[in-house]
Amino acid sequence: MDIVQAELAVVGGGPAGLSAGIYGCRAGLDTLIIEKGIPGGQITLTDEIENYPGLNETISGFELAERMRNQAERFGARFATDEITTLTAREGGFDIRGQQAYRAPAAILATGTSYNRLRIPGEAELTGKGVSYCATCDGPFFRDQTVAVVGGGDAAIQEALYLAKICRRVLVVHRRDQLRATKILQVRAGRNPKIEFVWRHIPVAIHGEEEVKGLEVKSVETDERRVLDVAGVFIFVGIRPNLFEIETRVRATKWGFILTDDRMATDEPGLWAAGDIREKPLRQVVTAVSDGATAAIEAERYLENMKSEGKT
Repeated sequence: MDIVQAELAVVGGGPAGLSAGIYGCRAGLDTLIIEKGIPGGQITLTDEIENYPGLNETISGFELAERMRNQAERFGARFATDEITTLTAREGGFDIRGQQAYRAPAAILATGTSYNRLRIPGEAELTGKGVSYCATCDGPFFRDQTVAVVGGGDAAIQEALYLAKICRRVLVVHRRDQLRATKILQVRAGRNPKIEFVWRHIPVAIHGEEEVKGLEVKSVETDERRVLDVAGVFIFVGIRPNLFEIETRVRATKWGFILTDDRMATDEPGLWAAGDIREKPLRQVVTAVSDGATAAIEAERYLENMKSEGKT
């Protein structure tokens, strides 16, 4: 198998990875971005972005990701479509493997996160048949129908607001009696006449055979169960890191988020982590691109030191 070489390998093509590509190329590094799907990561699933600095207009996540990718390409970033399975530290750099083999003296992990599952009866069987984790992808299928949104954080309420534009009624199921979403989203949802809240309930089963026919919920106070008459169930109950086998010195939290210093460096020299994969207090596009830029600049400095010491 031929090995694809680069000075800087960026694993993941979301905002952090694309930002790292832009800054890596501007620093004169031969930069390769490896992404398993469409560059942009989870922001491509976001219908509206309105809080990215400098954008006076509301923009879709897909369009913002396209702009970032085009900018990275303009500066000279190379792209590879592959799902990486292992990253191994070796003398002088890293071996990175998916369907193809890659090698680079410096690497940035920017693989992002994925949505958690409820793991209740009917969820797996009806995924794609009324169960969804992306309102902007599947919401139009439920025009003028009633749907449920499970969760109380920013993602859940943003998607509920989007669905309210399309659906007749949106039931937000949340285990607590108040939302965790940011205040502005809470206000918008509370004022929306199409959004109703099912407080202090948890989902226990999704009914249906060929399509969703209802969502069974249970009161956390009385254990009483009832079935909500909905045609779709949209699930937003947190995230998990997109990890693969990393054979090197990388510390992580018990949840799998990578620990770095404020320069995005891991415990392994030459390896950085950026974006949502990193343990951090805020996961937003603006923090992801900041992480990516920082990691790329640190990689450039690291490689310059390596060259001056005759190690590359």
